[in-house]
Amino acid sequence: MELLSLGDTGWGDEMLRACMMTLAVSLCAMVFGLILAIPFVLMKLSNSWILKFIANFFTTVVRGIPELLIIYLFFFGSSAAIMFVASIFGHNGYIEINAFFIGAFCVGIICAAYSTEVLRGAVKAIPKGQIEASYSYGIKGRRMLFGIMIPQTLRIALPGIGNIWQLVLKDTALISVTGLVEIMRQTHIASGSTREPFLFLVTAGILYLLLTTFSNKFFMIAENKYSKGFI
Repeated sequence: MELLSLGDTGWGDEMLRACMMTLAVSLCAMVFGLILAIPFVLMKLSNSWILKFIANFFTTVVRGIPELLIIYLFFFGSSAAIMFVASIFGHNGYIEINAFFIGAFCVGIICAAYSTEVLRGAVKAIPKGQIEASYSYGIKGRRMLFGIMIPQTLRIALPGIGNIWQLVLKDTALISVTGLVEIMRQTHIASGSTREPFLFLVTAGILYLLLTTFSNKFFMIAENKYSKGFI
C-alpha cells in the first residue's frame, strides 16, 4: 500500500488529483450537454419536419457511433480544421486543442444526444390536463413555462438524467486518449512506472465506484424531494 501513499513516495495524491479532474470534466460535460439538449428537444417537439429531421439525425448519429470514435473524430478533426483555417492566414505550424476542452466537449455531445431523448420523453409525459387547466386559469407564457412545464419536466426526467450522469462519469475514461490526466490516464502512467497494473486498476475501479455511489445517493435525494405529493 506504500505505492498509494500521499507525498513523494506514493501515487495517492496523483490519483486524487486525477479523480478531481474526472469530476471536473464530467460536470462541465454534463452542463454543456443539458444546455445543448434543450434546442434539440424543442426541435423534436416542433411541427417543422425539417427541424425534427435535424434533431433526429443528431441523436441517431451520436447514439449510433461508439463514444471513442466520436472523441477521435473531434480530437483529430478539430485540430485539422483549425490548422486548415490557420494555413489560409499563413500559419503552417501544428495546433493542438486543449485536452480538457475537447474532452468535455466530446462527452458533452454524447450527453446531449441522450439527454434530448430523456427530456423529450419527460415533456411528453406531462398530463395534457395540466396544460389545459393552466390556460383556463389564465396561466400562460413564462408563468406556465417556469411554474408548470420546467418543474414537471425536471421531476419526470431526474431518474433518466441520473443515469446519463453515470454514463458521463464512465465515458471520461475514454478521453485518456487525448492525453488528459484523469483517472484512467493516471492509472496507465502509474502502472507503467511501478509495474503494478493490478493495484492501480483496482484503485481506479474503487474511485469510479465511489463517484458513482455518491452521485446515485445525490440523485435519489433529489428525486425524493421533487416527487413529494406524487405516487
